[in-house]
Amino acid sequence: MIKEVCVENFTKVPELISKGADRMELCDNLAVGGTTVSHGIAAVTIDYCHRHNIKVMTMVRPRGGNYIYRNEEIDVMKQDIIHLKQLGTDGIVLGCLNEANWIDEKAMSSLLELTEGLEVTFHMAFDEIAPENQFKAIDWLVKHKVDRILTHGGSLDTRIEDNLVRLKEYINYAADRIIILPGGGVTEENLNYLSNSINISEVHGTKIVG
Repeated sequence: MIKEVCVENFTKVPELISKGADRMELCDNLAVGGTTVSHGIAAVTIDYCHRHNIKVMTMVRPRGGNYIYRNEEIDVMKQDIIHLKQLGTDGIVLGCLNEANWIDEKAMSSLLELTEGLEVTFHMAFDEIAPENQFKAIDWLVKHKVDRILTHGGSLDTRIEDNLVRLKEYINYAADRIIILPGGGVTEENLNYLSNSINISEVHGTKIVG
């Protein structure tokens, strides 16, 4: 079981690694769902984690709010991907939607072109896609070689324990073509229950170790 711990800065990274974090997701402003961190935070965290054999996934998101981005914001994201790749990040976490709450295929394709050699996670923008289109979205992300989908299995105002049926549906449909990464409310206390209830190999959260 890979425990991916979400952190806003470097402060707790050494402690989290010592307590069993297997991978870091680095993103600022968790109160708004995460945005891209500063150069300094990224550089120091990536360097430290690599010296301790820990991978780093770095959020690329120019602001909080919705996941519908203007062309200029997409350009910001492109620059951030190039920059983070130069710093040595192992992967990128991103997601773009259009006005219809479907994947912004043009924006995502242009961003994914820049992620060659990196792991890619499509973040919780996935949960904003209409339920009847989510399986089609899984197919699109598989086709475009995205590695995993971070999902709560429903609205964030629900408990993740109450979304196990939907998460199972994602996992079964994905059929090992893409990793389904449960997140949002996964804790050290409910991790065993979740892992015993659904077939998962990775989990994501701020409180899943120590």
